Amino acid sequence: MGGNVNNAVEFYDLNWDTDFFGVTSAKAILNMPLTLIEWEKLKIRFNDYQFISIVNINSEPVNAQIIGKGTSAFLADVNIQFEKKITHPFEMPMNITVHRALERNNQVIEMADFQFSKFTEDPELSMRGGDKLYRQWLINSFDSQDKFFALSKNENGEINGFLLHSYSDNACVIELIAVSKAVTKGGLGTSLFKAVEYVAHQRGIDEIKVGTQMRNIGAINFYYKVGCKQAGCHQVYHLWNL
Repeated sequence: MGGNVNNAVEFYDLNWDTDFFGVTSAKAILNMPLTLIEWEKLKIRFNDYQFISIVNINSEPVNAQIIGKGTSAFLADVNIQFEKKITHPFEMPMNITVHRALERNNQVIEMADFQFSKFTEDPELSMRGGDKLYRQWLINSFDSQDKFFALSKNENGEINGFLLHSYSDNACVIELIAVSKAVTKGGLGTSLFKAVEYVAHQRGIDEIKVGTQMRNIGAINFYYKVGCKQAGCHQVYHLWNL
């Protein structure tokens, strides 16, 4: 079950989350201010699930007030969306290679240590293995024709950084980026980003999109540094029916 309820709300089953966390999960995306009638209809649908992620697009104050008054949902995340237009070709950084359907690589998996995550900051998700979610996300991305890895290697040929990306609606979507803790010199993340910019341009793609958490100041500053502009700021509420 999923798709548009009307223009104001999109509602989807989260099958992957249901399997991973072991609770029936769904997502509601609120695209505009809801009327009380729309909200009451939506609350009825919530009753069929144990966990609902409610995305309040552009942090609409009317919806924030309705959610706060009408449910026990709490603010779990504020998602910052960035975009960058690819306006001219770039040189491919020397130390980066890009791979489609990369075979499972344990060096990549070991770098999946992400400090900021709504999957660990929500106690219920954390209790259900939220700290392992990004590792599982990576594992599921190996051998997939839809997933691309930009990889950097040190002088010993060991992988010391990756950028997982995919393509959707004529945009390149950055999913995960990480650099080894052993890397002391800066600039590796920028090289990975430029490599993805280059290969996206080669495919005829003219836009890069990426999201991060408001609390992740390092990531926000990084995306500004590589030329991205903020395109959205969406509240994410978690509602539990346990």
